Formats: sequence, C-alpha cells, structure tokens
Amino acid sequence: MNKFLKEFKDRGFFYQCTSEDELSKLLDKKKINGYIGFDCTAESLHVGSLLQIMCLRLLQKHGHRPIVLLGGGTTRIGDPSGKDKTRTILSEDEIEKNIKNIEKILKNFLDVKDPKTKPIFVNNYSWLKNLNYISFLRDIGKHFTINKMLSFDSVKTRLEREQSLSYMEFNYMILQAYDFLELNKKENCVLQMGGSDQWGNIVNGVELIKRYSNKQAYGLTTPLITLASGAKMGKTETGAVWLDKKILPPYNYWQFWRNIDDRDVLKFIKIFTDLSIEEIEKIKNQNINQLKITLANEATSMLHGKKEAKASEETAKKTFSENSLGSELPSISINKKQLDKKLNIIDLIILSRLETSKSEIRRLIKGNGVKINNQLINDEKLIITKELFKDNFIKLSLGKKRHVKVDLS
Repeated sequence: MNKFLKEFKDRGFFYQCTSEDELSKLLDKKKINGYIGFDCTAESLHVGSLLQIMCLRLLQKHGHRPIVLLGGGTTRIGDPSGKDKTRTILSEDEIEKNIKNIEKILKNFLDVKDPKTKPIFVNNYSWLKNLNYISFLRDIGKHFTINKMLSFDSVKTRLEREQSLSYMEFNYMILQAYDFLELNKKENCVLQMGGSDQWGNIVNGVELIKRYSNKQAYGLTTPLITLASGAKMGKTETGAVWLDKKILPPYNYWQFWRNIDDRDVLKFIKIFTDLSIEEIEKIKNQNINQLKITLANEATSMLHGKKEAKASEETAKKTFSENSLGSELPSISINKKQLDKKLNIIDLIILSRLETSKSEIRRLIKGNGVKINNQLINDEKLIITKELFKDNFIKLSLGKKRHVKVDLS
C-alpha cells in the first residue's frame, strides 16, 4: 500500500475511497494535487474542521500538493449535508472577511515555503460568479439525474423528516462537483478529500470528471469524529473551540485538549498531532494525565506555536497545582461603575462567559463549585465589592477546570 494511504489508515483518518487500488498505484508513481473545500460561514474554523486540515497536512508531508478551496461561491448557497434547515446567508463583505481570516489560520498548519508542495488557495466564487445558467444546465446539468440526487443522505434525510429543502440547497451538490471539475482542469487536481457526510458530493465530482473529460479522479473520506461522551467534535459546554486566538485564547485551546476524556486520548494523539505511530506506541502506556499534556502541547504548538503551548502548560500548573494565578489565564475587565451598581456573583460569572445559565450557576454554588480567590462561595446573592480585589484582580473559578482572571479597571 502507498505510504500516504497507509499512514492515513494507521492514524484513523480512513473511511471510504473510490478506486483505492488505483489511487495507491498513482500515488506511488507521482506526486499529485488534492483538495478539500471549506465553506466560509464564520470568521474562523473550529476543531470540528481540524481532521480535514490534518488530512491536507499529511498529504503535504508525503510530498503532494494540497489545494484549499475556500467556498466564496458555495457559502452564498449553503451545504445541506447534516443540516436540518436552510443556513443563514451572509453578505458578500462578511464572506470575504471570513475567507481572509480562514486562509490565515490554515497557513499555521501548512508549509507555505516549499515551492513544490506550497498550498494553492482558491476561491470558487472566481468561476461560479459568471456562470451562464442555460450553458451550465446544458453542459453540466445533463450529467446528473434527479433519481440519484434524491438518493443522497443530505437530501433524503431532510425529505424523510419533512423538513424544507430549497431548490438553491438542492443544487449545492452539483456546484461542488463542478468545483472538482474546475480544479481538475485548472490545477490538475485528481483527489478530493472530505468528511463521510460529503461522500455523495465527492462521488458526483469523480463521475462528472469522468463523463465530461474522460479523466480519472478519486475521492477519499474520513469518519465522523465524536467525543467519547457522544458529543460532536468542536462543541463544548462553553461553546465552539475556535482556531483563532482572537476568539479563543491559546490557554483555552490548550485546556480543551488537556480535558479530553481518557477514552479519547490515544485516538486523538494519532489524529491531531504529528507524533509518529512509532513514537505513540512507545508512550501509549504512560500515565493518562501525562498523555493528555502531550496531546495539549502538541496540538497547541501546531496552531499557536511552542512558546504559547509551554506558557499554557505553566499556567495550568500554577492554577491547578499551586492554587495561584498563571499569567496566560484568560481575563476579563470590569470597571468600578459596575461594582457601584451592586454586581452580584451570578452576574459576574455571566460576564466572565464561564457559564451563561443562571440556574446552572445556582446549582454550582449549592454544590460548592464556585470560588473567588480559591475561597468557596456559598451565597448566590453575594455582592462583588472592591475589597475582594487583591492587586486589582480576582481569580474566579467554576469547578476544577474553568478559571478566569477578573481585572478591575
């Protein structure tokens, strides 16, 4: 088996492949261009997209060239895959802003220096914006049958649930297939990768290329990654785990990996770090907490750099082991006028974004889960006063793992 495909499987990336033997032989013969598409519905990607980013990183590691398709065109429509309802359509300015920021994030993960494997960034709006509807139907639409389109899960699920599916969304799979065709023509791209929910869209692209130009292309998908708890990857009780430090500080990102369920640790070290399979075999019997720190350091270094990873680890040690305050702890500022308005503990916690539900905060207080400066808070009506602030800050803690520094300005 080809080395790229072998490592793809060994790390747990593999779900399905079109013509796997043929693809393996092609990868042994020459270096190829392969792509993954990202819709730009937010200003940042979150860790739910990280497996796809790691696929591009692995492709590049084996000497192949990754193509990053940023869906400036398809974001204007919305992918129905895995969605219960039509997505909110963003303005053109919002989409362009998101594209620029997501490209910047992806450059943290991909090598942009080697001219042979340097990633190609493309925006599908460049070819979708000027499509002539009649010509598109005649040249591309004729290769698709409604019968087959209705059989794909992204469509079938919505129809079975009697949930609305607009004609606009129904066309998404044709446009994604067209993207693959355009990249095949313009960039000699022969491989599309994506999540298992994209299988139907990817197969459409492979078949369109075959029918349109009689060329062979390939599709490769990854499994759906969920946490051992059953929760969706990328979501936590406090919100999405973003890959942009303007939205989520490096310390919070480090903490996400440090707090992974014991059952997920080895699997995630394989998927979300660069440690070789041989290295992982050597350390797999280490203490589980040490493995979690390794995962957190490796994952954070990849996105934010080794310096931020080390600082986050030191902050965690100080915060949890020594009951002191680490310099990288997330912080918020409140002013003295807010104190004058009799700010209470519940409102302070909501301002800190450690928790958004008042009833949950009350439950935590009753269960001895809230501390200020490491002292238990038992009174849900506690008023926050200036006296609580030592050196103009307090340390606010929820449970053992959620902490924030509150500065008084």
